[in-house]
Amino acid sequence: MLFSLAVFIHEFGHFFAARKLGMKVDAFSIGFGPAIWKKKIDGVEYRVSWILFGGYVALPQLDPAGMEKIQGKHDDEKGDAGKEAETGEATAPEEILPDAPAWKRIVTAVAGPFGNIVLAVFLAVLLALVPWAQFGELGTEIAGIHPDSPADGSGIEVGDTVTSVDSHAVDTWYELLTEVQIAGGREVEFRLRTKEGGEKKVMLTPVKDKVTGAYFVGLRRVDKRISGAYWMPDRNPLAQLKWDAMTIVRTLKALVTPKESGRVAESIGGPILIARGLYVHVREDFWDALGFLRFLCINLAILNLLPIPVLDGGHCMFALYEIVFRKKPKRVVVDTITNVFGYLFIALFVWLIWSDSSRIWRAKRIEAELEAEAAASAEPPENPAE
Repeated sequence: MLFSLAVFIHEFGHFFAARKLGMKVDAFSIGFGPAIWKKKIDGVEYRVSWILFGGYVALPQLDPAGMEKIQGKHDDEKGDAGKEAETGEATAPEEILPDAPAWKRIVTAVAGPFGNIVLAVFLAVLLALVPWAQFGELGTEIAGIHPDSPADGSGIEVGDTVTSVDSHAVDTWYELLTEVQIAGGREVEFRLRTKEGGEKKVMLTPVKDKVTGAYFVGLRRVDKRISGAYWMPDRNPLAQLKWDAMTIVRTLKALVTPKESGRVAESIGGPILIARGLYVHVREDFWDALGFLRFLCINLAILNLLPIPVLDGGHCMFALYEIVFRKKPKRVVVDTITNVFGYLFIALFVWLIWSDSSRIWRAKRIEAELEAEAAASAEPPENPAE
């Protein structure tokens, strides 16, 4: 439900801007693919589609290719022959739409991410006003060291504070975890400040957890009960939003860095893990869940503004090309590039679902094996007399 809210706000931003600017809207859909339910009102087909993750607004003047392979056909896209077969009546020729000015296309494209930012700001302010919402950065002070881990016997002591990992400064526990994951299975330098105020450095090689698949070095943080969740850094709304933005920027930077990209891609969660994470956080603490949604909205806004075809930033890129060169890019080129990236988007979506499912299945299998081993060790010894 919470993720659907983020998607709805994003798509409503596109819808609202397009309608206000006089652009044609073919469909407003929650989800992708064939429709489960649809209803046409005032020329717009409202629909709920089979793949209930994400959504879109079909804007033929913004996205002429229509991304049909992702979106599915709409009623007014069936063609004259299909309509005549259904109704028994001849239909008028397909409507020829005028070109929308480049600035209108840019405003409409940006309106979606802007909607996410508006929701994120609202949530940040709301959380700041809730007295029982827990805030506070989880610092990088070491509260303990797991036995038989890379950090065990390394010279790191309880009370030390990690200041950098692999030359990247870390101020929060989330940043520390991010740098460990990016480092992957290679040896990296940890710089620490001792309890006495001195400095020291330790070389550690992260190892992969069998259950979660994430890398770790065995450092234990201060108990969460005295602070907020990772994504609840500060009660100040601006501090919250700045942290959200800088976190996703660091991840994107790692994705385009050759030596880091593979390990980051391996750790990225998809739709199943996002939905599962929201469900878990709602059950544990509703305000933490709203904070996670705030963080997710900023992620969606920044990702969608990347200059990649299919995304909102891609539409802006084509419109800016028209403004700069005073001519539209060739329709066949735009359609081909858009559909190619559409197929890549589908492939990425399928891979993320498979990756999420594999992680969950692996975690449950290992947990079951551990429970079986614990149960076997708890059985009473056999009676020799029997």
